[in-house]
Amino acid sequence: MTAPSPPEGEVLYLIDANVLITAHRDYYPVKRVPEFWTWLAHHASGERVKIPVEILEEVTRGRRRRGMDDLLDWLREDSVKDLLVLDEEPDPVLVRQVVEEGYAPNLNEHELEKLGRDPFLIAYALVDPAARHIVTTEVSRRRKKRANRKIPDVAKRLGITSHNVFQFARRLDFRTDWSTGPV
Repeated sequence: MTAPSPPEGEVLYLIDANVLITAHRDYYPVKRVPEFWTWLAHHASGERVKIPVEILEEVTRGRRRRGMDDLLDWLREDSVKDLLVLDEEPDPVLVRQVVEEGYAPNLNEHELEKLGRDPFLIAYALVDPAARHIVTTEVSRRRKKRANRKIPDVAKRLGITSHNVFQFARRLDFRTDWSTGPV
């Protein structure tokens, strides 16, 4: 199924797993700054923010991790998951293009494993690079090669815009009083 597009002229922000983990752990814990998480769900409901299921599984799979219970509980709420998850199947041609053009055409098994699910995130953005941006906490490391390349560098090579979490929050105007409007 193809997810609805954001309103004309707007960007769909595709969230990396590290954005949720870092936001909860370091800046906006779910129970201390619930406004951030409500804001995120609000923008997900408006088709402005999504997370591919492959990326969500990076956060939710496996055993609970210390300090992550509140985030995992929030992500496992059906209403949140239904809003946040990008309702699309990955395009294998685009995933292969991301791996071959973004990383290297001849990665070995160990290198492919090292990539994890990042190629899926980038491939979803590659569907429409002008209207889909990536949000990640990874930072550019232009000298890294092959499987060591970072999301912003691969995205840039493929014509996709990436943002860090603070740029993203500014672009969508996050404030702790966001739902009450300007004072």
